[in-house]
Amino acid sequence: MITVTKLVKRFGYKTILRGVDFEVQPGEFVALLGPNGAGKTTFLRILASLARPSLGEVKVAGYKLPSEAAQVRARLGVVSHLPLLYGDLTAEENLRFYAQMYGLTNYRSRITEVLEMIGLETRRRDLVRTFSRGMQQRLAIGRAVLHDPQIMLFDEPYTGLDQDASTMLDDVLKTVAAQGRTVVMTSHDLARAEALATRFDILSRGVIAASAARKQLKKSNLLAFYKQALAG
Repeated sequence: MITVTKLVKRFGYKTILRGVDFEVQPGEFVALLGPNGAGKTTFLRILASLARPSLGEVKVAGYKLPSEAAQVRARLGVVSHLPLLYGDLTAEENLRFYAQMYGLTNYRSRITEVLEMIGLETRRRDLVRTFSRGMQQRLAIGRAVLHDPQIMLFDEPYTGLDQDASTMLDDVLKTVAAQGRTVVMTSHDLARAEALATRFDILSRGVIAASAARKQLKKSNLLAFYKQALAG
């Protein structure tokens, strides 16, 4: 579903990614972990076709980036700590706008289905600027899954959320994963990553320093695996 080979990303004289190899199979939920400055957001931006690699090959859903970016975007849902919503529109109006942008035809029933999935059906006619941070992030996930993408990219989706909002987001992410989508999520929250992901990749010094499936780790051992990867 995602194949990255010898990916390099430079900004001027500074090299952020130094030959990353990365592969995700259909239906996997990969948590991409690492310290600040490791290049996680840059990496996800490249997968989302929002940034160009300096060197290397990137394929998403069988399409090559950046030359086939339009085909990739049609198959992606992207969520970051910025919800990318319009505050003076209602929840329903926001989803209608994105449905039309994605070229969906029978979008009315799909909007209702998504609002029910994210638990905002009763707030569909409320302005988004009246929503809490957690509710906006749930609607952002609704925006991202509206066109039924094969692949979901989450860049630090818990940023700025309180405990209650984070718990609500956990439930929505579990629902997204249970629907068989391929998911890549960056996070600093190891406990939440451990509860959600099926695989853990550690990005350090511009490369994938270690990778392990959930079944390869003993219970509550992600922290030790993470520390060992960064020390190596």
